[in-house]
Amino acid sequence: MQPDSSKTDKSSSSTAFNRQLLQTYIALDNWHKFRLRLFVEGIFVGILGGLAISLFRFLLGEAEKYRIFLYNTYIIPGFSAGDFKPLLFWLAILAIAGLALYGMGRYAPEAGGSGIPQVKGVILGVMRMRWIRILWVKILAGAVGIGAGLSLGREGPSIQIGAVAAQGMSRLLGRTRMEERYLITSGASAGLAAAFNAPLAGMMFALEELHRNFSGAVLLPTMTSAITATIVTRFFFGTNTSFTITHLVPVPANHLGYVVILAITSGFAGIFFNWGLLNISKFYNLPIFRNNFMKIAFALLSACFLGFTLPDVLGGGNFLVDKLAEYPYTLSMILLLFVGKYIFTLISYGCGVSGGFFLPLLVIGALLGAAEGRVMVMMGLITDIYIPNIVIIGMVSLFAASVRSPITGTLLILEMTGDFGHLMSLALASAVAYIVAELLHGEPIYDSLLKRSLASHPDKKAEEQRTIVEVPIASGSILENKPLSRVPHLKQTVVVNVKREGQNMIPDPETVLKAGDFIYILTAAKNAERLQKLGEEQLPKDHIRKI
Repeated sequence: MQPDSSKTDKSSSSTAFNRQLLQTYIALDNWHKFRLRLFVEGIFVGILGGLAISLFRFLLGEAEKYRIFLYNTYIIPGFSAGDFKPLLFWLAILAIAGLALYGMGRYAPEAGGSGIPQVKGVILGVMRMRWIRILWVKILAGAVGIGAGLSLGREGPSIQIGAVAAQGMSRLLGRTRMEERYLITSGASAGLAAAFNAPLAGMMFALEELHRNFSGAVLLPTMTSAITATIVTRFFFGTNTSFTITHLVPVPANHLGYVVILAITSGFAGIFFNWGLLNISKFYNLPIFRNNFMKIAFALLSACFLGFTLPDVLGGGNFLVDKLAEYPYTLSMILLLFVGKYIFTLISYGCGVSGGFFLPLLVIGALLGAAEGRVMVMMGLITDIYIPNIVIIGMVSLFAASVRSPITGTLLILEMTGDFGHLMSLALASAVAYIVAELLHGEPIYDSLLKRSLASHPDKKAEEQRTIVEVPIASGSILENKPLSRVPHLKQTVVVNVKREGQNMIPDPETVLKAGDFIYILTAAKNAERLQKLGEEQLPKDHIRKI
C-alpha cells in the first residue's frame, strides 16, 4: 500500500517549520550574535547585489548607447534622405525585443513592472518570489526594455535584483523566514544604492518604505549592504553622481515661499501621477490589445515614433534633468516635454515589462519645477541662477507626494546631485508636498500597486505560511503602556518574545509594553501587515474592536 503523499508533504512541511521556529528562538535568545551575523551577511548581500546590478547597468548602458547611435547615425539621416532600410532594420529589432520581453514575462511574471511592490509583499509575507527566475529575467528584460527607449527607470529592477540575490543567499544558507526578511530588506537597500551611487538613500528607502522598522536587526545589514554595493558599483562605474548639475547656490530665506508654492503644486501633481499610473490598465484593457505582446508592441512603436519627434522623453531621462538645469528651454518646450514624458511613462509602465517609474517620476518632477521656475523668472520673482535649484526641488517634491517617503527623497536627491548645500530647501519641499498629498487622502503609490496585485492575484499559500513578525512599539502608539493581554487577538497568532533594551522578557499577559520595546509574534503571514501597524499607529477604538 502506497503512503499518502499529501500527509507526507504536510508532515515534512511541519517538520521544516518546527526546525525554523527552533532556529528563530535560538536567534532571539542570542540576539547580539544574531545581529553580528546579520551585519556580516549584509556585506555578502552587498557584494552579490552589487555585482548583479553592475551587470544590469552595463547591459543597459550598452543598449542605450546602441539605440542613440543608430538613431543619430543611420535611422534619422536615412529617413530624411528617403532611405527607409535603417528604420525597417530598427523595427525588426524592436519586434524581436518585443517577443523576447513577452516570452520572459510569461516565464517569470513576478519580474514584471517595477518589482518594488513584489519586494514589499515578500517582506510582509503575502507574496513569494522565485529568485533564480527573477534574477536573470529582471537583468535581461530591464536592459532590453529600457534600452529600446521605454520611459522606465533602472531603480525598480535594481531593487528587486538586490532583493532576490539576498533571498537566494538566504535559501542556500538555510536561513529562517524572519532572518530572510532582514536579508531581503538589505538586498533592496543594496539595489537602490548601487543603481544611483546613493548608499544613504538606499538604506533609508529600505527602512522608511519597505521594512518600516528602525531596529538594529534591520539597520545593520541594510547599512552594510548599501555601502558594500556602492563600493562594488563604483569599482566598475566610478564615483560620478547620477546628475551633473553645476551652479547650485543656496536658496535665500526670502525665496522659501516660492519653494512652498512649488511643493504644494507637486502635492497635487503627485496625486495625479498616481491616478494615471493606477488607471493606465483601463487603456490597455481596450479590445485592440488582445494579449500582452500587443501591449508591449504598442509601447515599443510609441518609443520608435518619439525617437523622431521627442527623443528627450525616451529612457529613464537623467540626461534631460542635466539639460533642464543648464539650458534655457522655452516654457512651451518644457510643457511639451512634461506632457510627453508623463504620457509615455504611463504607456511604458502599463505594458507590464520590467522597469520602474522611480527615475521617470523624478524627471517629471524636474520638468514641473523647470516650468514653474520659468514662470517665476518671467514674473521677475527669481533670477535664472535659481533655476537648477527649482528643478531639483521639483524632483524631491513630486517624489515625496507620490511615494510618501520624504526622508528617502531628500537624501536621494542630495546624493544624486552631490551637493548638500540645499538640504534645507529640499527638506522643506518634501515635508510640504507630503502633507498636501496626505490632506488629499492619496495613498502611497507602492502600497496601492501592492494591494492591486494581491487583489488580482492572491497568493493563498504565501498568506497561510507561518512566520514571526517583529513589531516595534512606537511612542504614542495604541500599545504603549498597555499589558500584553491588551494586544488585539488575531487567529493563528501568539506572542513568543518581548525585547526591552536588548534583553529578553518572558511574554507574560501582565507585561506592560513601553515605547522602544519589540514584540515578536508567531502568526499567519496574512496578519503581518496589520500587526506591524499596531505598534506604530494611533488607531480608533472601534477599529481595534473590529480587529
